[in-house]
Amino acid sequence: MRIPSDIPNNTDQWPPGAYDPVLDALFSDYVRDKSNLNLSGLLRDPRLGKIALVSSFGTESAVLLHVITRIIPDIPVIFIDTLRHFSETLEYVETLTSLLKLKLLRVTPNAQILQIEDGQDDLVRLDPDQCCMLRKTFPLADAMVDYDSWISGRKRFQSASRAAIPLLERDGDKIKLNPLAFWQQDEIDAYFKKYDLPPHPLKKRHFLSVGCAPCTKAVAKGANPRDGRWADTPNKTECGIHLGPDGTLVRKPVSGQD
Repeated sequence: MRIPSDIPNNTDQWPPGAYDPVLDALFSDYVRDKSNLNLSGLLRDPRLGKIALVSSFGTESAVLLHVITRIIPDIPVIFIDTLRHFSETLEYVETLTSLLKLKLLRVTPNAQILQIEDGQDDLVRLDPDQCCMLRKTFPLADAMVDYDSWISGRKRFQSASRAAIPLLERDGDKIKLNPLAFWQQDEIDAYFKKYDLPPHPLKKRHFLSVGCAPCTKAVAKGANPRDGRWADTPNKTECGIHLGPDGTLVRKPVSGQD
């Protein structure tokens, strides 16, 4: 897999300047010439332990799912069903699961906690951060108990807060892989076309980044795809499922990183 040739090493991991011997060794072994990522070798490395792919089944998710399952067909694919998804997203889950023969693990929020914390079903309006925590962060944390590493579909071009995403990073005590970190939109589009992957049903209505229905809007032509996420909450740009090395549930950008 091609990556930019100007990557010096893996020192752009979060936090800046951190030294992690496992990550540095993996980076050295699988990005040796600093121009190509040996993703197949990396995914099979025993230092990753038990690994899962986490997918939102958003507008670009088919690419990552296709890339990874061509290497490990039976990799567990975790989908966090927040109970707030568009019906089109749930249809897309079924479409891609069938097409790619995914080993899907559907995760839902704890019903008892939701009843206690969001009994009036208005937390998304009153405290969107808390809503994300209950419906996404906690369920993912529970699902990840049995895994040592996970794969994310985040990409640098998606937003300023993601502009320094490394290929490998620590996420709490887990290792997180971002194999598409350096892909550009035209490469995503070309991959869809090359492998005839079905688009998300909402893309034709200009939903270019799709999350929960109450917090997702269509965007204007030429706008950043993620401008439609939490559009009514300007200070919120992430759901909080990506942890830092200290294990905190939600972290603020540090030196341009998410």
